[in-house]
Order: sequence, then C-alpha cells, then structure tokens
Amino acid sequence: MRVAVYCGSGMGKNPIYAEKATELGTVLAQNGYGIVYGGSKIGLMGKVADAVLTAGGEVVGVMPTHLQMREIAHPSLTEIHFVESMHIRKAKMVDFSDAFIVLPGGGGTMDEYFEVFTWAQIGLHEKPVILYNINGFYDLLLQHFDRMIEEGFIRTDQKSLIRVAMTAEDILKFIK
Repeated sequence: MRVAVYCGSGMGKNPIYAEKATELGTVLAQNGYGIVYGGSKIGLMGKVADAVLTAGGEVVGVMPTHLQMREIAHPSLTEIHFVESMHIRKAKMVDFSDAFIVLPGGGGTMDEYFEVFTWAQIGLHEKPVILYNINGFYDLLLQHFDRMIEEGFIRTDQKSLIRVAMTAEDILKFIK
C-alpha cells in the first residue's frame, strides 16, 4: 500500500514540523506503507522521504520537468517519474496512492489537498484524505469547514470526509 504525502517544500518556522514529518515517514515505513510524493529533496518533502528511505520503505517521486531543472529532485528514491505538468503530476499521484496525508505547507499543498478532497466529495474516489494537524496548523481551516457546513456549501453527510489526525498513530488508524 502507498500513501500520497502532500507537504511544504519549505521547513516552516517551527522545528516541530520537520520533527513530525520525520516521525511520520518512519512510522509509515515501519508499518509497511510506501509513499508517493512530489520527488523533492528539500523542505518537509525531503524530511518525509529521507525518513521512509532510512526505515527501509519505498518512496516514489512524481515531479514536473520544470522543477527537475531547478535541481531539487531527490537523488535516492526507489523510483521517480518526470512528467510534463502539475496536472499530470497530481493525477499520477492519485493513481499511485491508496490514501492521502496532508502535512503543513503552502499554496501547492492546499491545491493538492482540495483537489483530492473535492474528488472524494463528488465520488471520484473513496480513498481517505487526512489533514495532519501538527501544532494546530489546520485549526482555522477546520473552523472554515464548519462554516461551509453551517452555510450549506458542504453537505452535513460529507463531514466524515474531513479527517483530522493529531499524531502519526491517528493516521495509521485512518489508513488501515
């Protein structure tokens, strides 16, 4: 089983993000899960990949060629796929994955999250999509989800699609 990991290409300001990314990678590999991610050696992306590799797990990268030119591709992955666009990257990551984990990140991470969340919402897949709420990073987003439900923009029966994990062990419960 493989899980997609969406997260920042930066580390963030609080060291807890890198610590938890490393811990997550280790826990996933120790429990037999490989990861699919953006293929980078930098930021939280690199931390998760390094931890999975160190623990003997499988790491599949999917990177657009325009990012490959910036020399940020991780050199030690199990396999890497270079694709022509971000659209193709996201589609391949969905195809290669059985679940999705979203760590802290910026606009790209949010784009990836909302795409797989929306696809679950409209029935294009039934794979778990999990926000890893490290250090309360997603608290305000979760409040906004409540507002979207209150205002009738997300159906009440779809609230179960909003999965939130506080620990790596919580994530394991969602994907088992």
